[in-house]
Parts: sequence; C-alpha cells; structure tokens
Amino acid sequence: MRRTQNGWPGGRAAAAIRPAHPDDLAALSDFFAELSVQTRYLRFFGPVMPSRALLRQLCGLADTIDAVVAVRGGVIIGHAMAVDRTGPQGAVVTDIGVVVADAWQGRGLGSALMRALVTGARARGVTLMEMDVLDGNRHVIDMITSHWPAARVGHTRDSVSIRIQLPQQQRQRPETRPDDCPAEIAV
Repeated sequence: MRRTQNGWPGGRAAAAIRPAHPDDLAALSDFFAELSVQTRYLRFFGPVMPSRALLRQLCGLADTIDAVVAVRGGVIIGHAMAVDRTGPQGAVVTDIGVVVADAWQGRGLGSALMRALVTGARARGVTLMEMDVLDGNRHVIDMITSHWPAARVGHTRDSVSIRIQLPQQQRQRPETRPDDCPAEIAV
C-alpha cells in the first residue's frame, strides 16, 4: 500500500483511496447529502442532490467511467470520477470531477484523488484530461495549476476550462490497473 504524507507534520489519520463499487450507493448518497450547498454547487454547478441514476454513474458502473472514493473509518469523505470519450483523431480524452467533504477540504485529499484519476487514466491510454471549474473556485483552480503548471486554462462565460496533457504510456490490461489496490493518504 502506498502512503503519502503530503507535507503534514507527523502525518494525520489515513484515508484509503479505492475504486467505487455498487455497494457504495447508499454511502455515496449520504456523502452528497452531507455536503454543504456551496460544495455541491461547486461540484455540479448547482445545488444538485444526485438522483439514484446519477449515483449509479458516480459509482462507475458504466464502462467509460472510472470512479474512486476516499474512505476514513468506513465513511466516504471524497469522490472523484473520470468519464472517457474519444476525442478528435481518435485520442482518448477523459472529463474529470472531484469533490471532498467540507471538513476534509484543504488537507491534500483532492490532490490525492486527482493523482488516482491520473494513474488510472494513463493506464487506460488517456492522453488528455479535461475539467470545468466554476470561476469562483480559486482553491481548486490553484491546486490544479500548481500540480500541473503546463495545464491549459481557458475561460468561458460561466467557468474555467482546464486541459492537462498526459504523457503517453503503454496501455495496460484492465485487470492490472494501478488503482485496483487501495492507497492510503495521510490527511
């Protein structure tokens, strides 16, 4: 199991990052219900309470969705997902979204979830990651551009569009994906 201290003196209690599963539907529902309206707004561009159909997607049940959760003490405290599609000239592109429970924000958990998505995306042969972030979400924009300084940042009327070019890697078979093993991060 990988452990990351993320610069926190003496570390903190560990949170496991693992793939989301259908068994997580109820826990994901609770997770999103406990987020503040502001946090849900920043994640979904509106104060959305995910429907059962959306929760199924958030569990990564479709073949084109890679979803991971951060869990501490059996409770989900973070969620991230990547939705793959074929882009121009056949390139594999993934759209990503990340959200962390209000009490856990600012502790490196969002960065750890992003790294898990990047690892999985590279293993699937993704060459470009994209995300839209509300313009007022400076914390997330700053986190992404600090970790990926070469990210292309564009502005639309409502949001900031971020594109991260991933170095090409030889595609691995799905059963050997690096994110199949839980990782622990100190938060």
